[in-house]
Amino acid sequence: MNLAALLLASADSRPESISVIEGERYVTSSELRGLASAFGAALSAAGVAVGDRVAIASGNDLAFVVTYLGALWVGAIAVPLNPQAPSVAVAEELERVGAKILVCGRAGSIHLGLVGAVSFEELMQSRESAPSGNVSAVEREDSDVAVLLYTSGTAGAQRAAMLTHGNLASNIKQVLDDTGLAITSDDLSLGALPFFHVFGLNVVLGVTLVAGGAVVLIDPFTAPEAIDLIRKHSITVVAGVPVMFDAFSAADSQLGENLGSVRLAVSGAATLSAKSSAAFTQRYGVTIHEGYGLTEASPIVTSTASGGAARIGSIGPSVPGVEVRLVGPDGTDVSAGDPGEIWVRGPNVFAGYWGDLEATQRVLTDGWLHTGDVAVSDEDGYLSLVDRLKDLIIVSGFNVYPAEVEDVLRTHASVVDCAVAAIPDERTGEAVGAWVVLEKGERVDLDSLRRHVGSRLARYKIPSKFTFVDELPRSEAGKLLRRALTL
Repeated sequence: MNLAALLLASADSRPESISVIEGERYVTSSELRGLASAFGAALSAAGVAVGDRVAIASGNDLAFVVTYLGALWVGAIAVPLNPQAPSVAVAEELERVGAKILVCGRAGSIHLGLVGAVSFEELMQSRESAPSGNVSAVEREDSDVAVLLYTSGTAGAQRAAMLTHGNLASNIKQVLDDTGLAITSDDLSLGALPFFHVFGLNVVLGVTLVAGGAVVLIDPFTAPEAIDLIRKHSITVVAGVPVMFDAFSAADSQLGENLGSVRLAVSGAATLSAKSSAAFTQRYGVTIHEGYGLTEASPIVTSTASGGAARIGSIGPSVPGVEVRLVGPDGTDVSAGDPGEIWVRGPNVFAGYWGDLEATQRVLTDGWLHTGDVAVSDEDGYLSLVDRLKDLIIVSGFNVYPAEVEDVLRTHASVVDCAVAAIPDERTGEAVGAWVVLEKGERVDLDSLRRHVGSRLARYKIPSKFTFVDELPRSEAGKLLRRALTL
């Protein structure tokens, strides 16, 4: 089995169906397979062998899609990287996995000076000297690594997670087997989530291609352009992160309130607040389903779409084929309503961290992935995230989960966004610090914020210090970077 062959299978059954739309270019499934095969041949001619690491520095464009599929096609391991990262950081990531080559699209052209870097266009032109005719996909085992994705994930420091052909294929199947999430050949998905992140790579690109649908590429993401694309192409599926849906809600009112073609909107990678969900639904009439996943699970674990009801504040039950446990500090399962660490088991769980057996053993026990995320479950099996174990704040021995304080702060009328983290305190050891983004032009009395939190939470959970900022530090996937918060 080769994941690329699975992603490109539509070329056999529906060769003239559209698989990728980039600007005014419409790429059919048969054309896409031809491009992937030709690019794979060019990689082979450049010395890339089975198991070699092919790094990709490109935006959400056709260059990325073809490089990714071409690398898998010839049995190489794809290593998607953030094209906007500093070249020094990219060089370190290349060295860490021993990359054979770095393929740069337009967005990654700033890295062409690095050793082993070559432009996508140059390699595509070189395919003239590559072997002629169709090159068959190299057979791979389910257990063979297909993709290395950098993540801080469950193990703290940044590491490359090994996702096998079987891992990625199984999660695609798990999503497609889910009646609430299933995408069909009639669907068009908005390709806005970065493809160097597993959410964009396997859920948007992977699931859509296997289903026989089409991905409409956009890079960089802006809400006005995304709205235009949704209307132009009658896009039916929008996967995003909370900051994207906030941007949709805040878009110029002249753009109107009609996204009538969208039948499925899903949010992940970060917690979606009730305020954000309500604002989007009120404006566009589209309900957002929230889910949970992580790179090490390829990534989808749960979704409210799986249960059919978009319960605000819940990440839903697990998708078909994924086992979930909530485990207490003593290693036993907790009761409904009690917080426990999310453990995940299934064929989608990764093979470990590249070159780091110790970190792998810390997060994998008998096939169970210890996510480091804390959740509670109701009697229906719907989970609600509490927080990450490593983000726990301990105030005089009492546990404070940042998410619970953030959820309350976001209900304040003047608060647009917020983050909570531990700050040092001589008396209590740690205290609660809050970073707050206010509505434009708003000014808020600190006592009113404290009273607002105190009306719903215990006194020790009230932030002792507030810092007002214009924006919060987030990754390209919209995940809050707590470590970047500064007093």
